[in-house]
Amino acid sequence: MLIPSNLLQNKKILLGVTGSIAIYKSLELVRLFTKAGADVKVVMSEAAKKFVTPLTFETLSGNKVLDEQSESWSDAHNHIKTTQWADLFIIAPASANTIAKLANAIADNMLLQCALAYPHKKLIAPSANTHMLQNPITQGNLKMLAIANYEVVATQTKELACKTVGDGAMAEPLEIFWHTCRELLRESFWEDRRVIVTGGGTIEKIDDVRYISNYSSGKMASALATALFCKGADVNLIATRFDTDLPNAMHKIDVTSTEEMLDFVTDSVRIAKKGKLSKPSLITDKPIELIQKEPFLFMAAAVSDYIPAFAQSGKLKKEMLGESFDLHLKQNIDILKTINKEGIKVIGFKAEMDKEKAKENATAQLTCKGVDAVCLNILADEKSFGTDENAIEFITHQGSTLLPQVDKLSLSFEILKNAKEL
Repeated sequence: MLIPSNLLQNKKILLGVTGSIAIYKSLELVRLFTKAGADVKVVMSEAAKKFVTPLTFETLSGNKVLDEQSESWSDAHNHIKTTQWADLFIIAPASANTIAKLANAIADNMLLQCALAYPHKKLIAPSANTHMLQNPITQGNLKMLAIANYEVVATQTKELACKTVGDGAMAEPLEIFWHTCRELLRESFWEDRRVIVTGGGTIEKIDDVRYISNYSSGKMASALATALFCKGADVNLIATRFDTDLPNAMHKIDVTSTEEMLDFVTDSVRIAKKGKLSKPSLITDKPIELIQKEPFLFMAAAVSDYIPAFAQSGKLKKEMLGESFDLHLKQNIDILKTINKEGIKVIGFKAEMDKEKAKENATAQLTCKGVDAVCLNILADEKSFGTDENAIEFITHQGSTLLPQVDKLSLSFEILKNAKEL
C-alpha cells in the first residue's frame, strides 16, 4: 500500500530504544515515520548504544539524540521539555529489563526518566527471549503497564537471535507504524464504531480448477479499511483480495464467492447492530460494555452479476466437452439489496465506463438499493484496476462531491470525511 508523505504531517514522535538486538528494526521505524511526514526524536539508553550509535539515529531523524551525555538544561534538550514536545512516546524495542523497570516506576536512565515524565498514552513493543517474555513476572509487568497508560504492540513468533523459534520477536516496523497512526489519527466519531468493508472481485466456481471473476484488485477496500483502522474504528474487512502491508491487528476475513461473502456480511451486520460493544478487560478478562455507535457498511466489493448455473465437481475435460463449450450463467444475488439495512449507514461503490450515464446510474442506486451514499468511480479500461490512485464522486440524496485523484489511502480519508455527514 502506498503511504502518503503527509500522513503524519505535523506529528511529533519520541522514540525510545533500549539494549536489544531488535534495535535494527527501530532504524526502519524512524524511516517510516519521517517518510510519512512526522518529526522524530530518539532517546537512547546506554545499553542501546552498544548496538547502534546515536549518530545513526541522528542521521535518519535529522534531530539530536537524547541520552545521558547530551541532556542539557540550558535549552529544551532534556527529559522534561522533550516529553512535553512529543505527541506520542513509543518504546521499541523494549527489553524485559526495561519493562520491569517501567512497571515499577524506576527511572535510573534517560529513557526511563522520559517514560515517567510523559503523562499520556505510550506504545511499547517488547523484544525478549521466549522464556524471559513468558516469565510470570514479565507477564505481570505487562499487565501492570496496560493499566498505567501503556499499549503493548504484540510480539511475534519466529526465529530469535538465540537461534530458537518462539514468541518474543519485536513486531515488524510497519505494524508499529500502523499502531502509531491509530494513536495519532484517531477521531471520536469513528473511535470504537463498528464498520464493515467489503472488497475484491468475487470468484465464482465453474469447476474445481476454473472460475469467472473480474479485474477488481481489492486495493480501494484495503485502503478504506486501513483509514478506518487509523481513525480508531472497530473495522472488519471482508474481501476476496487484499492489498499488501495491511495492519495485522485489523480484523480481516478472506472469502471467495458471492454466497460466502453474503454469509459473512450478514453475520457481521447483525453483530454490528447489537446495542452494546464488548471488549475484554486486560486485567480481569471480563467484557467491558461500551455504548454502541451506529455502524457503517462500505460495500466496495465487485460482486459478479452472473454466475455459473451449474458449478461442477472435479475438472471438466476438453475431450468430454468437445470443440465448443457453452457456459450457462444465471443472474447472481445482489448483496446490497439482500441485506437488512435498517439501523446501519450503507455506502455503495459503483464502477462505470460510460461517462455520460455514469452519474445517472450511480444516483439511481440510492433508491433502488436503499443506500445512504454511492462512491462513483469512472474507469477508462481494464488498466484502471489495481492502480495506487483513484478519483471518486461521493453522491448522496442531497448532492455530490468530487474527490480528486490521489493515492487510495488519502482518498479513503476524504471519503470518511464525507461519510460523517450522512
